[in-house]
Amino acid sequence: MDELPIGRRVAYWRGRRKMSQQVFADRLGKSKSWVDKVERGVRRLDKFSVLYEIADILQVDVQLLLGKDPERRTDALNCIDQVEVEEIRAALERYDSMSAYFDAAPYPPPLADMRKAVNHAWLTYQYGRYGMLTRALPKLLRDAQAADAGYGGDQARESAHLLGQVYQIASSVLRKLGECELAWLAADRSMAVAQRADDQLLAGIATTRVCNALVAMGRARPALELNVNIANRLAPGGGNDASPGRLSVYGMLLLQGAMAAARIGDSATVDDLLTGAQEAATLLGGDQNHYWTSFGPTNLELHRAAAAVELGDGGRAVEIHQAIPEPAFNALLPERRAHHLLDIARGYTQLGDVANAGEMLLRGDRLAPSEIRCRPIAHEVMADVLRRTRGAPPPPIAELAGHMGVGV
Repeated sequence: MDELPIGRRVAYWRGRRKMSQQVFADRLGKSKSWVDKVERGVRRLDKFSVLYEIADILQVDVQLLLGKDPERRTDALNCIDQVEVEEIRAALERYDSMSAYFDAAPYPPPLADMRKAVNHAWLTYQYGRYGMLTRALPKLLRDAQAADAGYGGDQARESAHLLGQVYQIASSVLRKLGECELAWLAADRSMAVAQRADDQLLAGIATTRVCNALVAMGRARPALELNVNIANRLAPGGGNDASPGRLSVYGMLLLQGAMAAARIGDSATVDDLLTGAQEAATLLGGDQNHYWTSFGPTNLELHRAAAAVELGDGGRAVEIHQAIPEPAFNALLPERRAHHLLDIARGYTQLGDVANAGEMLLRGDRLAPSEIRCRPIAHEVMADVLRRTRGAPPPPIAELAGHMGVGV
């Protein structure tokens, strides 16, 4: 990218943002012909005011358009910047296992160290510390890939299992932060590695990551079909056991299938899948965290509320929220709780209750600030709250909006 002319860089980032030349031109207040000439290098971009406007529309640091390293943010709650995105992309583009097929594998890190690092990354994600996680991900990806390429025999399965988990962590946080294509790539890699790890449950939970990325990209129907297909194969009974791990993965497949069905407005399928997930949660007997799923009766209710929001029934979502036992809710890890409060904020906006919507955002921010300050959907909700608030917003809302960089 550094060696490309500035016009080509503009074209690259416009393509990444899925903008046609016409849409980009309209947002910039220019003609399509002007944009085309800039991207082909026929017309020079020599006004900084225009450059900054282009960078704002494309949501990139202006330094990237100039072919320079963007300045790193130093605030404690930064979410993800283009440097981190490109570092994660570079790590995902490595093929250590293929190189090891032809040459000697790089010296792999000790598996004991990898286990600790992967567990720490999962906890960092489940506590909603996304900025910290994205900074650690490139090295973690490289180390996990080196371990997967470098170990053989009995250790090969464990190293593959760890790499599969790292891909899932990367997919989950990238999707949260709006990098959906990278999230899909990482999730797809996790499915392939799970097969080498010979772990059906790891493959099952990897499927939910793929489907989450597909839904985020507007591909809810294939996501629904894939979730249900793999859930049916993993369902307890027949030749399958009813272990806590299997119940958790099976239940999460059904829950994510319900979310995909809700996205396309299929309420009957939502009800069927939630019923199946409820049966699995009942058999599990409580809230647990096998395969880092946080699956159990309480997470089921959180998904029931989220599905109601996706179906446009904010009132039903609020009713479900108010019926969740407080001790069970408070026992969940921060990411789950903050995510749910964001969903309920969306439900309140559907009811026109912007005061309670704002309160849910504030509560979520106190639990896991990155879940509220870093997610594009949270920015949309905050913008809606500000737009529909009569007069000046309450000081706590105005302060949070400022931290989020959201204006009216």
